[in-house]
Amino acid sequence: MALALRCFRHLPSLLHRSSFAARRGLPRAPAACPALLLDGCRQAVCQMLLTRQLATKKAKGKGQSQAKVNISAALVEDIINLEETSEDMQAVVEALKEDFSRNLSVRTSPGVLDQIIVVTKDGKFPLNQLGQISQKSPQLLIVNMTNFPESTAAATKAIRESGMNLNPEVDGTLIRVPIPKVTREHRESLAKLAKQSTNKSKEALRKVRSKSINQVKKFKNKVSEDTIWLLEKQIQQMADSAAAEMDKLLAAKTKELLG
Repeated sequence: MALALRCFRHLPSLLHRSSFAARRGLPRAPAACPALLLDGCRQAVCQMLLTRQLATKKAKGKGQSQAKVNISAALVEDIINLEETSEDMQAVVEALKEDFSRNLSVRTSPGVLDQIIVVTKDGKFPLNQLGQISQKSPQLLIVNMTNFPESTAAATKAIRESGMNLNPEVDGTLIRVPIPKVTREHRESLAKLAKQSTNKSKEALRKVRSKSINQVKKFKNKVSEDTIWLLEKQIQQMADSAAAEMDKLLAAKTKELLG
């Protein structure tokens, strides 16, 4: 027992040896330390050094995988138009901004009714193409259907079923739209709609990314694997950047809606 303790007192110094020292050989065992016990010490040190080296390589590899890729669009224009891909992704972000601004607000304005789709016998039309929308007061909007009186009933139905918690009233060719008082429940409902819109936009973004990556894969037999890998990574980075921008928009809109 005493011999074992004497030998293990040397273990800390072994564990702190560098890999350079390990390559030159481990220190000799104390004279009174059994050879079997020293073999155990050697194995423990070797295992520790190997684990440290693997962890270092993994950390370095992780750092490399997180490095930004920035390929010149001109160099790969025969494979894919990266600028067009970027524009398509940004268009999805801009559409989300527009949706937030136009349809998800606790402030009353005539614009909130503009894009309600009205189904008529002649087709589907935005409400603002059929009627003149104006604001009578903060709590009342008016839709004048004089130009298309035959679509008054369809417009009334579209407003009622818009999901905006509106209950329009018809007066001849005029549609009165009382704006309900903003309640906590209504704010929370709008926040949920904002989340749903963001999820739909992210799905559209994923379609743009998949389309672009599939375009790149068509050239896997014509260019190097490294080129394909770098292009796929850059496309993914572009999509991640757009998704992050959407998350920021959602956070800001949610804060605005919930107050």
